[in-house]
Amino acid sequence: MITIEQLKDITVRTEALKRYLDIDNKLIQVEEEQLRTQAPGFWDDAKAAEAQMKKVKGLQGWIDGYKEVKNLADELALAFDFCKDELVTEAEVDEAYKKALEAVEALELKNMLRQEADEMDCVLKINSGAGGTESQDWASMLMRMYMRWGEANKYKVSISNIQEGDEAGIKSVTMNIEGPYAYGYLKGENGVHRLVRVSPYNAQGKRMTSFASVFVTPLVDDSIEVQINPANISWDTFRSGGAGGQNVNKVESGVRLRYQYKDPYTGAEEEILIENTETRDQPKNKENAMRQLRSILYDKELQHRMEEQAKIEAGKKKIEWGSQIRSYVFDDRRVKDHRTNYQTSDVNGVMDGKIDDFIKAYLMEFSSEE
Repeated sequence: MITIEQLKDITVRTEALKRYLDIDNKLIQVEEEQLRTQAPGFWDDAKAAEAQMKKVKGLQGWIDGYKEVKNLADELALAFDFCKDELVTEAEVDEAYKKALEAVEALELKNMLRQEADEMDCVLKINSGAGGTESQDWASMLMRMYMRWGEANKYKVSISNIQEGDEAGIKSVTMNIEGPYAYGYLKGENGVHRLVRVSPYNAQGKRMTSFASVFVTPLVDDSIEVQINPANISWDTFRSGGAGGQNVNKVESGVRLRYQYKDPYTGAEEEILIENTETRDQPKNKENAMRQLRSILYDKELQHRMEEQAKIEAGKKKIEWGSQIRSYVFDDRRVKDHRTNYQTSDVNGVMDGKIDDFIKAYLMEFSSEE
């Protein structure tokens, strides 16, 4: 059974969350913002109305999250007292503690996501590294890992573009992950992921090392202002590939967007290439490609801000975008994050999408530095 110190820890952390989240002020704010939604002609400007409703929903989300934590903490305290009178069992007290602790930690984690982009949906792209079939298989395993994570967290996961591997796996995939704070939770997945295993594609059964890179960018909507020069855009269309379907390979529904980008800070030029085959509707695919372009340009601005912040706080450890971040060593039963040193032996669980402990360790170490 839990100790009195564990009970006090939950109580103290719950009270601290009320202060950190400024719940009393949020209760007043949400009432004021809800009143604005009742004004005559509120829906005349649909875009402004949707932004206002989003603001109300955001405030209410924090209040509801705190209420859940408070209720579970109160239930734990009652169970602890009732156990002395043998009205509940020790096992029931431990179960109440487990629920309260999970809720407290989840809200504490969410409270670390304070950046403008953290609450947005995200685009997650995986590219296989050099190494042919082995790396392409590894890329497909990572795709499955993130899809399972998204499903477990009730996010909407969709594939906007995928390039199949030559023999197995995938060369690349672009996924949209939509739900509250998707970017905030997944932003730490940016970088190179390394796999070490006995390869099923090697006849000698050798231990092989494979690499795949993961890029995560916020999926911005129309409410985010991003400067795009239409003169720098060109389009190609192509026939979508894939398995089955009468429309496949007959209608040019796939779109390829090329954008000639010039960095406003360095003057460096590059071509941004986006392919979208998400639907059989070409206009819809164009719309999705433009949304991804806005996301990429927005992310470039974010990275510039982070670099500037890193210069100011040069003494602090900073996030290294694109560096090797994690190793998955199958035969040693070990997955280790090289930035936080967090590791686990539950390799199968990680590959089934159980990466929350890695996400938490990353945010605990780096969120205060962003």
